[in-house]
Amino acid sequence: MEALAVRLSGLDPYVDGAMRIVAFYDTLMRRRVDLPALARASAGLAECVAGIRLHGSGRSTRVSPHGTAAATPAVPASTEVAVTLDEEEIGTVWLERPGPPHPLDEVLLDRFALAAAGAAERYGPARTTMADPALVELVISRGTDDAARARALRLLGFAPGLPVHVVAVRTRLPLDRVGALVCPSRPVKAAPLADVGVLLAAAVDRTGFPEGVRAGIGAAEGTDRSWRRARTALRFTSPREPVVHHADLGALALLADIPEEAVRDNPDVTALGRLTPEDLETLDTYCATDSVRRAAELLHLHHSSIARRLDHIGRALALDLSTPTGRTRARLALLTGRLLDEEASGGARDDGPFRG
Repeated sequence: MEALAVRLSGLDPYVDGAMRIVAFYDTLMRRRVDLPALARASAGLAECVAGIRLHGSGRSTRVSPHGTAAATPAVPASTEVAVTLDEEEIGTVWLERPGPPHPLDEVLLDRFALAAAGAAERYGPARTTMADPALVELVISRGTDDAARARALRLLGFAPGLPVHVVAVRTRLPLDRVGALVCPSRPVKAAPLADVGVLLAAAVDRTGFPEGVRAGIGAAEGTDRSWRRARTALRFTSPREPVVHHADLGALALLADIPEEAVRDNPDVTALGRLTPEDLETLDTYCATDSVRRAAELLHLHHSSIARRLDHIGRALALDLSTPTGRTRARLALLTGRLLDEEASGGARDDGPFRG
């Protein structure tokens, strides 16, 4: 390699400079320098301010060519490169060079970014959102002992004692994108597991879930229990309510424990199977709003049309939907039917007979 570098340097000064930069960063990586030392070395080599920012921490490090913290405010970056780890962008490195960029700045930043990814993985732990599914499974499994669970959480980047919510997700979007949206400034890890995606998050902003995502959120009360409750909450989701927190279910969560045979044999649930999708949507909207006029507004129909539909539905179900008892029975039948449909399809369908 050295002999090749000598031969190339005699042919092209640019190649000579590039080879020296590569050797410089190879040495830094062998010495396993941390991010601050890497920033100082890069600033000295470039003879201008160099910076590193990791998205996970949100903090920036700017160093002058003299090895000290650069004065603020920052000068706009003359050149900038993404830091990538495990095919995920975890931050950026840049130079603040007055005037035009140096011809070798691109080479320098490429090696700077590569070294920064290695340092972030070594000293982070890694700030990537996607995690090893085996570690995530250790965290949420009921059979994991406390010591193994604590070690797995530590390897994933969660400090001891930090509350961790588990979220069960069904989505076609990348899990790392969903995790970054619902927990933008706190530790969050994501992994696919069997038929569902798993998020481990120090905090969850339920308003941050993108459209089309179904999510069940478990409380931060032990990750194995949080996972079980997140899966239960996911079963209660619907197009009308795509994100459900288990704590909000209260006694409704008990419906998830009713044996499948008992649900199938219930006459109210059986009767729902004879309704059309339009009738099911009307009934679900009416039960959710407890108002004919409000249901008409949501369904963009005249209230008299909704009233006629409800009269027809009530006769089909043998229920008086104008009474609290009738509406309660209809609502419970809709929920248990939806849970049955969710269980039968593994959550893969959005168009089952009991979808509200």
